[in-house]
Amino acid sequence: MNKYELALVVNAKIEDDVRNATVEKAKDYIARFGGNVTEVEDWGKKRLAYEVQKMREGFYYFIQFDAEPAVPAQLEQNVRIMDNVLRFLCVRKDEA
Repeated sequence: MNKYELALVVNAKIEDDVRNATVEKAKDYIARFGGNVTEVEDWGKKRLAYEVQKMREGFYYFIQFDAEPAVPAQLEQNVRIMDNVLRFLCVRKDEA
């Protein structure tokens, strides 16, 4: 199993419960594909470097998880079509 991190930028104009449901849905995808969520960091609302979908702010979440090498590709396919996710990035963390 490798260590990965999924960074999500979630729409800032939605309700708190909808935003939390979006993060939970991403965590559910990780679990569905055989991954194990180890930590979720909530960085809160931040100003974006440039306008994305006519929005200037977004909520940042960083989800660390352990998974097999095939999981990030499957995860990205599903996160890509989620409504309230403005941007995402899944990276493998170094063993340090």
